Amino acid sequence: MLILAVVLARVLPVTSPPNREHYGALLAAPVRLVRAEPELRRSCVYQALMFGTFSAAWTSIALLLTGPSYGLSTAAVGVFALIGAGAVLVTPVAGRRIDRVGPDRISLVSFTGGLGAAALLALAAVPILHGAASLVLLAAGMLLLDVAVQCGQVANQARIFGLPGRIPLRRLRGTDLWYVVVELPEGSRIEYQLEVAHGEQRESINDPLNRRLAHSPLGSSSVCYARGYEVPEWTQPDPVSRPGSLVDLVVPSRALRRDCQVTLYLPARFRRTARYPLLIVHDGGDYLKYASASTVLDNLIHRLDVAETIAAFVSPGDRLVEYANSAAHARYLTAELMPRLEEEFPLAGTPSARCLMGASFGAVAALSTAYRYPGAYGSLLLQSGSFVFTDIGNDHGGGPAFEPVVRFVNRYRAAPRRVADRVFVSCGVYEPLIIRNRSMVPTFEAAGMAVRYVEARDGHSWENWRDRLREGLSWIFPGPQKFYYE
Repeated sequence: MLILAVVLARVLPVTSPPNREHYGALLAAPVRLVRAEPELRRSCVYQALMFGTFSAAWTSIALLLTGPSYGLSTAAVGVFALIGAGAVLVTPVAGRRIDRVGPDRISLVSFTGGLGAAALLALAAVPILHGAASLVLLAAGMLLLDVAVQCGQVANQARIFGLPGRIPLRRLRGTDLWYVVVELPEGSRIEYQLEVAHGEQRESINDPLNRRLAHSPLGSSSVCYARGYEVPEWTQPDPVSRPGSLVDLVVPSRALRRDCQVTLYLPARFRRTARYPLLIVHDGGDYLKYASASTVLDNLIHRLDVAETIAAFVSPGDRLVEYANSAAHARYLTAELMPRLEEEFPLAGTPSARCLMGASFGAVAALSTAYRYPGAYGSLLLQSGSFVFTDIGNDHGGGPAFEPVVRFVNRYRAAPRRVADRVFVSCGVYEPLIIRNRSMVPTFEAAGMAVRYVEARDGHSWENWRDRLREGLSWIFPGPQKFYYE
């Protein structure tokens, strides 16, 4: 041991701890986290229940097997314990299922497995069962318990790793410079801000040494591009691409009880004698301003990636009300806006030539509208949908605004139905919503819809949604070039 210690001391690199807090503060940090994060508290309770059951079962079964009822040797008990090693094979399976259905449903599987294991162990104690039959039941019960514990642990880890977190900066000794090292996978793009503390007050600012900024309705953020990420050239103005025109309309709505502003995009070669597909875009003003939607359409249509399309960019009144599974909003789009557009403009007028599009809450609005009017829309383009749901209990962590969303998504997941022919879904892997969106893919497929799902190394941002538009629109309304090559 002494020789090994000397070798390790000479070979291992010298490192210093990244955190300079004293030991007492480090011990207190978990307590602060548990108090601040309800998801962490829930995971701790789940893990304590399952691991307490696991420890109690394995401790007592060793005494049982070596006692007078079975009389096994300690070596035989050791071989019996190897049964639990097979449970590790469940870990990757549980992880993949969490990506699909979320950690809550796997926690439910874990609890159900624990109860099933308890039933098998109780059955093994029935007096009429003895010898080999009793041992088989004990082995099956312990294996099921180990599988349940593994599933629960993976679910709890997924829930904890999804919690938001701050990354502390370190000061460069002897200077007023602060820094942090973050490893990003190739092709990543992240938005961030710096939090500056002035006594008890905290202020979030953009990085003063980074000129790259991303904008949204909430303000601006600094942007970091990892190696391999490039701004798609088709998102930038191209003098070769003929620009389409934007026409502002006012559509009186009895459903919403207000006049609704709509900006209509007409392709550059718009002709009254043609027939065009219709793309209805939620949060239309934001797509135009922050996702360069007009420029993207100009370029993709010019390059024949996307068919010549008329796009209606709609804007909400109270977004959190109208986009959260609102019957009035769905009626406005389907029974008021769409008939007027089809009356005044040369639209194809068939479900296959209609698409609803939206991001975040807008994706919920698109899905819920198609749900209320199945068969009216042939395609959906859903980006980073706020598809919040619950599998255990009612605590979804989204606040009151999400209550109608959770009820709708829970109902749809329980009884999926075909609301369109094709669904394009995209999400950033750095979003808290990534598991929610992954879990909707098999739900849509189970309803008989064709689904194309795309992930990006990005977050919940307008530039992420902008960068996915070519993949989505060229699949929904492919242009001549896409037909030729695909």
